Amino acid sequence: MLKTVYSAKGMFVAPHHQATLAGRDVLKEGGNAVEAMVAAAASIATVYPHMNSLGGDGFWLIHEPGKAPVAIDACGRAAKAATRDFYQGYEEIPTRGPLASLTSAGTIAGWQQALEVAAGWGKALPLSRLLAPAIEQASDGIIVTQSQAALTAAKAHQMKEAPGFFDAFAPGGQAPAEGSLMKQPALAATLEQLARAGLDDFYRGELGKAMGDELSALGSPLTAEDMAAYQALKVTPLQTKLRGATIFNLPPPTQGLSSLMILGIFDQLGVTEAEGFDYIHSLVESTKQAFRVRDRLVTDPDHLPERPENYLTAAKLAELAARVDRHSALPWPEPASPGDTIWMGCIDSEGRAVSFIQSIFWEFGSGVVLKNTGINWQNRGVSFSLKPGSLRELAPGRKPFHTLNPALAHFDDGRVMSYGAMGGEGQPQTQAMVFSRYAMFNQPLQQAITAPRWLLGRTWGDTTTTLKFEDRFDPALLAQLKSAGHDVEPLDEAFSDTMGHAGALVRHPDGIIEGGGDPRSDGSVAGL
Repeated sequence: MLKTVYSAKGMFVAPHHQATLAGRDVLKEGGNAVEAMVAAAASIATVYPHMNSLGGDGFWLIHEPGKAPVAIDACGRAAKAATRDFYQGYEEIPTRGPLASLTSAGTIAGWQQALEVAAGWGKALPLSRLLAPAIEQASDGIIVTQSQAALTAAKAHQMKEAPGFFDAFAPGGQAPAEGSLMKQPALAATLEQLARAGLDDFYRGELGKAMGDELSALGSPLTAEDMAAYQALKVTPLQTKLRGATIFNLPPPTQGLSSLMILGIFDQLGVTEAEGFDYIHSLVESTKQAFRVRDRLVTDPDHLPERPENYLTAAKLAELAARVDRHSALPWPEPASPGDTIWMGCIDSEGRAVSFIQSIFWEFGSGVVLKNTGINWQNRGVSFSLKPGSLRELAPGRKPFHTLNPALAHFDDGRVMSYGAMGGEGQPQTQAMVFSRYAMFNQPLQQAITAPRWLLGRTWGDTTTTLKFEDRFDPALLAQLKSAGHDVEPLDEAFSDTMGHAGALVRHPDGIIEGGGDPRSDGSVAGL
């Protein structure tokens, strides 16, 4: 993708082209941005199963013209039985298998809450219509992407204790070949049940009981009672003011605070041009300041040690910016957080915008695929600590730390921007690159996404905390950064999956929408 796409009637962007088309087609039939997003969310959980699932979590930012944005927290909670005693003998929560499946799945409740927010937005399309593309894809089969094939092969050795994984994703112990057909009949039946009985069935109906009972039988602490107790929540988004725009993101338990802080600190530094040493160094050092705050503050929203809003004032951002050495890198030995997910964006013909993210945490989550429903369960609960007194200590009913954080911006000139990325710790960094290149340095939207990226820390299961660069950067610039104290690690790819998958849509006051997608993904942008 080299050029920005334009439309005046609605636009959708997703990291898989079939999800993009599922959302676009709902817009074409007169559906609103939320309805389009539900259709795409179901589709991408089917066609990109290594990245997300109905057994994961989700977060929404919803913009309606003339109103404050609405945020939806669809983060699952730890099971009632998920205590330190339950994990006696373990120093850490296992990362795969039933013991990693310890939080309820929130994403379906998030769809339900979002559709309630959008009630009255034009004609309401039936749920059966919204889920139809995913049902067809699960029943007739999906075409295995290169990333699914590669990650199945790479992660299969971790899945020996994950019931259902090989039956669902690697029959006979063999990873599927890129371009092969993979059917998901149990998942198709689950989607059909949701279309027939309604989304609440996932929690308080036949599906909720079936999933809870099967998880319990496999050895997970989750039960049908935990599923029945779950509700997604409407919450107030965090926000901060930059020169020319106000940006929004999700509050804890997500790392949305760090995404806002990176741009807020960077804005205070007064960098005058993109792409050179000052631009990259300043964004990286802003990231370090933001991550340090995140790591001592962000946890379950009922157990926060401080108010996150305190770090989004102009005074506090200026104070943190003053700690940035413009010539030398701050040492960075901090622990890193892995993650996998998808981000999607939509803007409809009425200017309503959605920024949405859905995840199972690591690739394939816990690896547990429920036989009766075909649902792959997340392992988001491994973010909890088994150490007493930890900021993220495991306790029944608590929400785990989330890397997920969809972003939204209101520009002073009337533009509205829906943007985001996947990729663990890379999410807030990629957001900062895309937004700053477009909004602060006037790069075309697609160029801001296509441009070479870097990553401090890890994503996609990587274990190093180096500063990684795609190979399109000038070697002299990398040498300058290394001389300043950055632990530079050049990658041998021009468009690396390590950098995650980004996307963005912008609606102008005259109704024109522009969109950009990530050439690193299997996705696309589609406008009406």
